[in-house]
Amino acid sequence: MRILIIEDNEDITSFLKSSLASECFAVDTASDGITGEFLALTNEYDLVILDNTLPKKNGKKVCISIREKKKNMPIIMLSVKSDIATKVELLEAGADDYLTKPFSFEELLARIHALLRRPGSVKNEKLEIKDICLDIRRHDVTKGGKSIHFTRKEFMLLELLLKHKGDVVSRGLIWEHVWDVNADPFSNTIESHIRSIRRKLNLKGKDNFIKTVSGRGYRIVEEE
Repeated sequence: MRILIIEDNEDITSFLKSSLASECFAVDTASDGITGEFLALTNEYDLVILDNTLPKKNGKKVCISIREKKKNMPIIMLSVKSDIATKVELLEAGADDYLTKPFSFEELLARIHALLRRPGSVKNEKLEIKDICLDIRRHDVTKGGKSIHFTRKEFMLLELLLKHKGDVVSRGLIWEHVWDVNADPFSNTIESHIRSIRRKLNLKGKDNFIKTVSGRGYRIVEEE
């Protein structure tokens, strides 16, 4: 899943980016409201973490703009203010949740998972096909009950494909949800990750349920 952090404090941004990456999220960042708004409106994000006090354009205005453009990804607002009036104001502007600085990463992560479990987002914490199980919360992939080591990107890619089981997942959608804006869309990294997933899961012949759809992308097929 892909998260956008709009925060002007470099230390907070750096900490959140590395911590969320370790939790198998792709993370983009922006240090001012105008840049953050542009990224939020031109890319597909699963969630936005938005500071209220930003240079160029404050978080409330960015949030309103995102909602006016019919973008419905969850937004967690960050603010040093803890008064009820500020919380109500930002929630009414379109935010889904509010966290007062300073905060613990554990609480932020719990709120992220809670928002992503809402209808239309993550409905199940375990995704299964045949004897393979991907546990979203534990970041674990098992086959026949035996744990298999996956890199973060391999895990994120398999998770995306399983969530769209039966549908063709385009290269564009994969780039948007698994890699950040710094990735090279013309590289063969998607193909190499797909090959690695197939190898680790020993997917061969009729057992290879990850199908390549020529010129379109990939699809997971339950049965032949």
